[in-house]
Amino acid sequence: MKPFLRQQLARYADRLGELEFLLSRPDIMSDMAQFLKLSREHTDVVAVAGRWLRYQQRESDLAAAQDLLKDAADDLEMTSMAQDECASASAELTQLEAELQRMLLPKDPDDVRPAFVEIRAGTGGDESALFAADLARMYLRYADRKGWKHEVMSESASELGGYKEVVLRIESQGSDALGSGVYGALKFESGGHRVQRVPVTETQGRIHTSAATVAVLAEPDEAEAIKINPSDLRIDTYRASGAGGQHINKTDSAVRITHLPTGIVAECQDGRSQHSNKAQALRVLTARIQEKDRSERAAKDAAERKSLVGSGDRSDRIRTYNFPQGRLTDHRINLTLYKLLAIMEGDLDDVVGALQAHEAAEQLAALELNA
Repeated sequence: MKPFLRQQLARYADRLGELEFLLSRPDIMSDMAQFLKLSREHTDVVAVAGRWLRYQQRESDLAAAQDLLKDAADDLEMTSMAQDECASASAELTQLEAELQRMLLPKDPDDVRPAFVEIRAGTGGDESALFAADLARMYLRYADRKGWKHEVMSESASELGGYKEVVLRIESQGSDALGSGVYGALKFESGGHRVQRVPVTETQGRIHTSAATVAVLAEPDEAEAIKINPSDLRIDTYRASGAGGQHINKTDSAVRITHLPTGIVAECQDGRSQHSNKAQALRVLTARIQEKDRSERAAKDAAERKSLVGSGDRSDRIRTYNFPQGRLTDHRINLTLYKLLAIMEGDLDDVVGALQAHEAAEQLAALELNA
């Protein structure tokens, strides 16, 4: 293990003692917000300190087994036992080191939040709108594979069945109400997506290139969300439109909310009442304002942080979907996969996993640089 990692891990033992002292103080116990904050940190520190203690124990076991191996050169039974212990300890140390590296990486508190996925058609006319619909279907299929709940917040359909714009909300189901890593998995999708294929509207079989943009926003925690002054909002109601169907309310139930200081707009029409649409639109609006703040902060740090997720600049081309070759290429990490049809059916684990691993490697390198 690298010396800088040992230094980082040694600090956790010291911090554990500090936290246990703080949590025993009456003034901290009486301040529920502070107590909960320190308790969450204590839980994280205990987990790291426990794995670090196990690592040190296995290091001692390995050293003892190596000494035994030297001393028992003529004892076949002892030699075999020492060799087994060396192999076992070495394997566990490799696993523990990988776990500890992951545990030391900075955590984005938004990673466990539900996410809004906004998909908009770009250059390419009708083909771009059809590609936007394909992307929406891909994310919904991926959500189904993960057992996540999803809903369409708003949509603007094109003439050929695609989307000019569609906004999805995705969250986990079950005991983890915080999203079970939904945003953490999907945040890398923000950016420009390019498709190369023969459009259904092409009569001569020529390959066209078109594009769509994706923006993934973490749903704000209501307790920590930015506060919006009601006087800064303009709320308009209108009659829902779209593909139709019984679920569409024929009254003026659709809601559009404009944040006047920033010009940011959110709308929702798929709810059954004006009240529910207003609540949903306000959540999307808050997420967009929060993402704007996040993007501005990320832009300031761009010199230090390579734009894996970047500043959220949705004009960046992050990925190409080449249908004639069955190839997906993520340009940020030079990842190429020849399983495009499976990916379009929601098999995104290889893509998401590679992006997460790349981010972890960058964070670890930064951690070492600043150690």
